Amino acid sequence: MDRLIYSSLAALKGAQSRQTATANNLANAATPGFRAELSEAQTLWLKGATFESRAAVSQEVVSADMHAGVVTSTGRPLDVAIENDALLAVQSPDGEEAYTRRGDLQLSETGLLTTGDGRPVLGLQGPITLPPSDSVSIDGQGRISIIPAGGDPNQPQQVEQLKLVSATGIGVKKGLDALFRAATGDALPTDPDARVRTGQLEASNVSSTQALVDMIEASRAWDVQLKLLGDVKDLDAATSQLMNLNQ
Repeated sequence: MDRLIYSSLAALKGAQSRQTATANNLANAATPGFRAELSEAQTLWLKGATFESRAAVSQEVVSADMHAGVVTSTGRPLDVAIENDALLAVQSPDGEEAYTRRGDLQLSETGLLTTGDGRPVLGLQGPITLPPSDSVSIDGQGRISIIPAGGDPNQPQQVEQLKLVSATGIGVKKGLDALFRAATGDALPTDPDARVRTGQLEASNVSSTQALVDMIEASRAWDVQLKLLGDVKDLDAATSQLMNLNQ
C-alpha cells in the first residue's frame, strides 16, 4: 500500500513541476525572443543499504524549444531580430557572460545598452556604454554607429559591436533567469557570420493555445492522483475494519 502512496506522491510532484513550467511559458508568451521551456520526467533511484527496488520521479526543465518565433517589423532603430541560431551576449546577474535571443534593446540614462529586461548587452570588450549622441543605429553585422551630439548627420561613427555567438556543435542550457549558457561552463565563441535585422523584433515562440492545453492536462493528472490517494485511504480503512472483525 505504501508503494502506491509514494508512486502517487511522485506523480503529484511531477504534475506540479510541469504546471510550473507551463505557467512560466504562458506568462512569457509576449516576451520578445523567449524560448519555451521543455520539462521532462527523470528516474531517481533511491540509494541505500538494500536493493534498489524503488525509484522516485523528478520532473524538471531540461531544455528549451529553440524554434524561431515570428519576426515583426517595428521600425525602431534599437530593435534587432537575430538571424538563424545565433545568440546575443549579455551580462547575467552574477556578472558572468550569458546569452539571449531578446532583441528589444534600450539605452539607459548613463548610456548603458541593455535588453528590455535590464540585462547589460556585451560587446567585444565588455558591457556596451555609448557616449551622448543625436542618433544610434545598428547594421546587419551588429556594428553600432552614432551621430555625436551636434555632429554631422552624414558622418556616423562606429563605436561598438554587439557580441553575437554561435552555439553550433556546443550544448547550451537554459537557466531559471531565462538566459542561456554553454553546458561546458565556458564562453561561447564569437560568430563572425552572425547577422541581425534592424528595426525588427522576434516574438516569443510560445503557443498560448498549446500552453493552455498543457495546463489542463497537468491539472487533470493532478486530480487523478488525488483520487487515487483517496481510493488508497478507503482500501486501508476497509482492510483495518476487516481485520477487526476477524479478532
